[in-house]
Amino acid sequence: MSTPPSAAETAARPGTPHGPDPAKVRAAVRGGTLAYFVDQFDIYLPIVVLAPATAYFQAANLSASTTALLASLVFASTLIGRPLGAVIFGHFADTVGRKRTTLVAVGGFGTITLLTACLPGHETIGMWSVGILIALRFVDGIFLGGEYTTAVPLAMEWSPKHKRGLYASIITSTSPAAYAVIAALTLLMLQLLPAAGLHSAYVQWGWRIPFFVGALLAAVLFRYYLKQVHEPPAQLTGEKHKLPFVRLLKKYPRALGQVFILMTGTWLATNMEAAVTPAQLKAHLELSSKEVTLTMLVINASAALSYPLFGMLSQRIGRRRFYIGYGFSMVVLGAGSYTLLMASNGGFGAALGFGVLIGVFTVGTFGPIAAYLTERFPAGIRSTGYGVGYSLALILPAFYQFYLQQFDGFLPAHLAPGVLIVVAGLLISLGGFLGPETKDVDMADDSTIPKLS
Repeated sequence: MSTPPSAAETAARPGTPHGPDPAKVRAAVRGGTLAYFVDQFDIYLPIVVLAPATAYFQAANLSASTTALLASLVFASTLIGRPLGAVIFGHFADTVGRKRTTLVAVGGFGTITLLTACLPGHETIGMWSVGILIALRFVDGIFLGGEYTTAVPLAMEWSPKHKRGLYASIITSTSPAAYAVIAALTLLMLQLLPAAGLHSAYVQWGWRIPFFVGALLAAVLFRYYLKQVHEPPAQLTGEKHKLPFVRLLKKYPRALGQVFILMTGTWLATNMEAAVTPAQLKAHLELSSKEVTLTMLVINASAALSYPLFGMLSQRIGRRRFYIGYGFSMVVLGAGSYTLLMASNGGFGAALGFGVLIGVFTVGTFGPIAAYLTERFPAGIRSTGYGVGYSLALILPAFYQFYLQQFDGFLPAHLAPGVLIVVAGLLISLGGFLGPETKDVDMADDSTIPKLS
């Protein structure tokens, strides 16, 4: 006697009487993909776009260390705001609905991005300029934390089980793709509007254009969700709980702790790749701003192309095996490639060559992460579990500049990031080892929770 299909399998099976319209499945996955791209575009804006325009926000007489600290705070403030956004918006996504909560989050970060594009500089309002920038990025982080907390679980809940790894990797591949697009846009603008001092066109107004583009993308995303995306079937979103965050802490602390370890390694490696590598390419290898931007474009384009391969690999061998293996690959190939590049001092050509390996073996953890984290938590608290698990681990890696400073005196500044990439890889392998296999989890069944939760 055959076993009847689960609720999730029935809901996800196109063509069945009770299954969803395949068009709604495609709309949800496209929406998740667009949402992740817009989210990551917004996240990386200050790292790439504002780097040549630092003089606009800061006094000219600041020390190099203070300048670097303020620049890192612009990025870190966004990261710190995201866990708060995950808790707030995860609550409403699990109690009110995924779609409506996504619309509020998208509208919020689109507005903040538009306000950022209109900021006056240090010449006009002094240090208030960089202070307001940091504050706006913090609020932006809250809304961004809410956006992926709602949009990604929505897309995964619509996805059939056997395609979750692939669909997840397509969604997350837009992160390095967004970085590559920003790098290409910045490269074009620097070609047309050279950043030659405080009163140059790029420093005064050119940097604003990508922020206006980011706000426009948010408006497009808002309209798409409003018109095209639907709430998942009720059986996929589970029983409603009044306090999903409290339930997460009480019922699933081990799952949250395991995900925290995995994601701490993931974000630490991401910060080394996205925030530290560009600085070292300029400071140690002495590449020009254009060469740095082009190198980062290559690094992130390579990562984007690798994500679907990693997503399909995790679907074949399992998420747990993938993360254990990828962590060790990062230790050997990710840290090794970065260290060889910095030690060789081979210039622009070497940066492009090693950049491919750095891209593939430092941030590839994100390939199947959307599937893994949504599979890791039960339906009734899925958005909260996904958002908090994804975002809470941002906080410790956000202070990467402090960790790097601890190596001063016994390790050159350009080699210290390699050590943190090793630490990141070990954390990812440990996180994968401590967790269960999830690729066959039934999204609709709150009782079908991996045993190691």
